[in-house]
Amino acid sequence: MTTWGICATVKSTPEQVQAFAAYHLALGAAHIWLHFDDPDDPAADLFSHPRITTQRCTDSYWMDYIGKRPERHQNRQGRNMHRIYKTAALPWIAHIDVDEYILPDTDTDIATALAALPADQPMLRLAPWEALHDPALPDDIFTARHFRAALNGQRNEAARTRAFGPYAPLLSNGVLSHSAGKCFFRTGLSRFEPRLHGAFRAGARVPGGDFAQGIALLHFHAEDPARWRNRLHFRLTKGAYQYNPPLQDWLLTASDPEIDQFYTATQTATPETLDKLRAEQALLTASLNLRQKITDMGPL
Repeated sequence: MTTWGICATVKSTPEQVQAFAAYHLALGAAHIWLHFDDPDDPAADLFSHPRITTQRCTDSYWMDYIGKRPERHQNRQGRNMHRIYKTAALPWIAHIDVDEYILPDTDTDIATALAALPADQPMLRLAPWEALHDPALPDDIFTARHFRAALNGQRNEAARTRAFGPYAPLLSNGVLSHSAGKCFFRTGLSRFEPRLHGAFRAGARVPGGDFAQGIALLHFHAEDPARWRNRLHFRLTKGAYQYNPPLQDWLLTASDPEIDQFYTATQTATPETLDKLRAEQALLTASLNLRQKITDMGPL
């Protein structure tokens, strides 16, 4: 059977990291590598599971690895993945974040899907589905039941207008965060460099191909309005929103009530929003039961 693992660079609450690990172990990950971006993170002491490896990203770690700590968090993520890619003895490794959850449909087994790929296919792309805020749900660490597909490209321009109304010009990809998705990477390839959303080989970008059928990537990017607000400045200046100038400019100048209205209209699972997304075939519904996953997994 084809085995697969996950590499992640994490900076999150202890229970969020536990939920991420428990869920993906239960899904079938043969191994999970957790790189703690904050070397003093107390969550790094929580894990002693044989299928989990933790790494505190101390100054000495970076000095021994590449001679310095990369300034941008995206580069630290990429470097950590590259190290695991070169050293891990698994045929496939996914590179995802702590707020991303791989979800196969009921007819899809991840190991079987990976084993069925052509031998010359170097990676498998996973389409992102962004979690919507639902205030009626009980807390489940990462809490959402409805997820929105990316409505990107010129072909979806009308769909974005129908879904987001006056806010459509701010969401050119139909999501707040990335629409490129994440990837499983086939290991053992020469001159192969995994990146955040794709890969390079011998200095050239590797064609990504189509998204996988039957495997989604649930992204809990902005389902919690308080956490979204707390991270908004970082995302506007150093994170995903700096790559969307219309959204960045609007959020930097909007008032608090205007931002609240934007969030309600675009990111909240109101009946009206769900109906619009359902009409565009851009709605996925799933319950992850993360607290129960932690309990069922036992000691991590």
